[in-house]
Amino acid sequence: MNRNIFFSKTFSAKIMPWVLLLVSMGCFLACSGLTGQKIPKKYVSHKAMGPIAIDGQAKEESWEKAPWSDDFIDIEGDKIPTYRTRMKMLWDDSYLYFYAEMEEPHVWGTLKQRDTVIFYNNDFEIFIDPDGDTHGYMEFEMNALNTQWDLFLTKPYRNGNIVLDSWDITGLKTAVHIDGSLNDSRDFDRGWSVEIAFPWNAITEAAKKGTVPLNEYWRINFSRVNWDFELDDKGRYSRKKDAGGTFLPEYNWVWSPQWVINMHEPEHWGYVYFTDAPFKEKPSFEISPDDKIKYVLYGAYRKLLQSKDFGATKKTLESTPLQVEGDTFSVRIEEHKRGWNLITVNPLTGNTIAISEDGKFKTFEK
Repeated sequence: MNRNIFFSKTFSAKIMPWVLLLVSMGCFLACSGLTGQKIPKKYVSHKAMGPIAIDGQAKEESWEKAPWSDDFIDIEGDKIPTYRTRMKMLWDDSYLYFYAEMEEPHVWGTLKQRDTVIFYNNDFEIFIDPDGDTHGYMEFEMNALNTQWDLFLTKPYRNGNIVLDSWDITGLKTAVHIDGSLNDSRDFDRGWSVEIAFPWNAITEAAKKGTVPLNEYWRINFSRVNWDFELDDKGRYSRKKDAGGTFLPEYNWVWSPQWVINMHEPEHWGYVYFTDAPFKEKPSFEISPDDKIKYVLYGAYRKLLQSKDFGATKKTLESTPLQVEGDTFSVRIEEHKRGWNLITVNPLTGNTIAISEDGKFKTFEK
């Protein structure tokens, strides 16, 4: 099944089949009665030491010192991607910076209109959920022609969202560097890189605090879409079709595994921590106890959402203890006129944590 099915251009809906993702990351938690899960990836973003020129090449000393992410993995987790992808991040008082390198022997692109469906070309994508509640998040895509698509989503597609396709990241800066040639099928390339600057004053609009998240983490993920291609009689690139004229499925390579072929399950996105500590200190950070339980709780939430027998699933979940790092907790499903809430109490903090029927996460401190 193709990665994206559009209900309309306005909603630009992406719906993808769900497949379990198994990756060798070391066990983070175990949850009785649910599929075993692994922790999302983590990254520490340092403050830049000086100005960053957005030219697609990341030559500044800050970029040299910034750590590389782990190599991207196939979104299903059982394959190493054909071509390597990795990224870095920096920040300063005005911008959040991204740099990514993508191996690619044939760098091509055809889409030149802003806010068109960029993933119909090979592309690089960024997803940001500042509050980590799966609601009110941003998606950004760009291709090798430096054509951008930015949009704001009120909630995931599974929850009946509204997509603000006309939303723009005001003050956005982007650049592409081609290590080879663009749209020239007569040779082989080494790849392409992208450099991106998001103004804080644009992307913190969706955050509760509305400020730079110093010594805090946001939920962020990255995706690279790659297509098999074919050439016409003039040597021009396009997505490859099968004998029946249907486009072959694309490859989805991601930083933090999604467990499903669907970028729009924000609970799987990685954790990015923002520090102003010197690069040489190589600081680390811990995920909060509530977030650890939240990750397991979303597994129960997805079971309820997908259940064909809500009553039976509810009974099973409420009677089966869940575990996070050795601590046991129970859940209850509170039904009301407008839906239901999935609720538990963190045994470490005493905080009540809940996921509503539309997927929004909330914490109620003790």
